[in-house]
Amino acid sequence: MRQKEFFLTSEGYLELETELNFLKTDKREEVLNTLKEARALGDLSENAEYSAAREDQGKLEARIKEIEHILEHATIIEDTAVEEGIVNIGSTVSLQYDGDDEIEEYRIVGSQEADPFNNKISNESPIAAAILNKKVGSVVEVNSPDGVYKVKIVNVA
Repeated sequence: MRQKEFFLTSEGYLELETELNFLKTDKREEVLNTLKEARALGDLSENAEYSAAREDQGKLEARIKEIEHILEHATIIEDTAVEEGIVNIGSTVSLQYDGDDEIEEYRIVGSQEADPFNNKISNESPIAAAILNKKVGSVVEVNSPDGVYKVKIVNVA
């Protein structure tokens, strides 16, 4: 079975490494201390604090494993590898929606870095999938859950 490849910008890779370091050191120690304190309260079978601390520990360890897996299978997208004028992961793209005069700007990132509120969209999203490998000036049809619409690629940086 083929492993899923995770596309990350160098900034995204660094953010995940930083989070992993924090979780393995500070957060793990904090959870273990909470667990020790809860265990000291007595009967573990009826100890809500202990149950909550164990649940927190499980979530923490699962997140650590998830980040380690992502970093192990990550492909780092270098800005210098992006061909000028062609949309790729790591590109910042200016788009004009059909019938709208406004131009919106998005950065195409891997799914782990997607943050629509900061205009970072996943390469797996319908709009990114439609415009990947297209050139400036292209008008592209996007098949989204809300229907089909067109966008024009105004700029790629």
